[in-house]
Amino acid sequence: MKSVESLDVYNLGMDIAIDIYKMTEFFPKSEIFGLTSQMRRAAISITSNLSEGAARNTSGEYKHFVGISRGSAAELRSQVNISCKLGFIDSKIHKNITEKLNQTCRMLTGLINSLSHTPAPTQE
Repeated sequence: MKSVESLDVYNLGMDIAIDIYKMTEFFPKSEIFGLTSQMRRAAISITSNLSEGAARNTSGEYKHFVGISRGSAAELRSQVNISCKLGFIDSKIHKNITEKLNQTCRMLTGLINSLSHTPAPTQE
């Protein structure tokens, strides 16, 4: 059984979280308790829920947490769009992170579909 940390979607989620932390360092200080905080929590939630789900007892529970991860990725995509419209990030950064989030959502959907047939990865 694969460890959750060996999943491509988990590693992409880690990259996104690091990107978001670096990106939001330059947001206005007035956003520290607003958009910055929200984006960081959503980014961390992607891999956190994958890990929590993998530690559960059943594939059904794991599938539930993968769904939450997908929701966090979609939430973050919305927040990235807002950040671009507010001028906090440029179009190049927006495009890059949006592509990563779209790929993540596709991968999470694939993982959800596969969980109907396989056990959850182990948490090691």
